[in-house]
Amino acid sequence: MRLNEITYTDAEPVDGYGPGFFRIGGKAVDGPLLLSPQGTKAWGGMADSETLLALKGDIDVLFVGTGNDTRHIPGELRSELEEAGMGVEVMNSPSACRTYNVLLSEGRRVALAVLPV
Repeated sequence: MRLNEITYTDAEPVDGYGPGFFRIGGKAVDGPLLLSPQGTKAWGGMADSETLLALKGDIDVLFVGTGNDTRHIPGELRSELEEAGMGVEVMNSPSACRTYNVLLSEGRRVALAVLPV
């Protein structure tokens, strides 16, 4: 079996999560987060499209974690993101974290906007 060391840009992987928090870089961070090539920062949830649109040109796909269950994101938000040239994949937060980590480790241009479980 061949093992490759994984290196990341300024985007950090999700180390873990629990009720109301995510573990990023070994530190627990409360609330909704945005992880991207620009780093990790707080995200204001579905009403905060401005923070997500600032990623235009930096990413190809945005994974949106909607908490414990997969829920639709507001149609207006999806339209704004797609018009900005971002692919949008919506799933529950645990699945979004795992998918983001895998694609990030492959060097893909991805970001994660995630609500806590």
